Amino acid sequence: MARILLAEDDESMRRFLSKALENAGHEVVSFGKGDEAHGRLKQDIFDILLTDIVMPEMDGIELARLAAELDPTLKIMFITGFAAVALNPEVAAPRDAKVLSKPFHLRDLVAEVDRLMAAA
Repeated sequence: MARILLAEDDESMRRFLSKALENAGHEVVSFGKGDEAHGRLKQDIFDILLTDIVMPEMDGIELARLAAELDPTLKIMFITGFAAVALNPEVAAPRDAKVLSKPFHLRDLVAEVDRLMAAA
């Protein structure tokens, strides 16, 4: 079981992903804004940060960078429908981060989470 912090600004997608991951046996804490998720990362320990790249205010790349500074062992996975457009070359994503492009099947998400945990 993984303890996952989910940052996704689309509420229906956030609920959908949370439910799927919880049904697979994982603990999920979710937020709709990157800055809120960052605040929780300062207070708590997670195994995986699962974040959308494109979000208002603080995007997923910035959230992941700050999260990696707080906990270098945190595993990071991006979910996005805009990977090619969203990756700002001036803001480097943490090394070894996984990218799962939308649309994806929930079994693919769960399999990637399981792979990240197995690699620990």
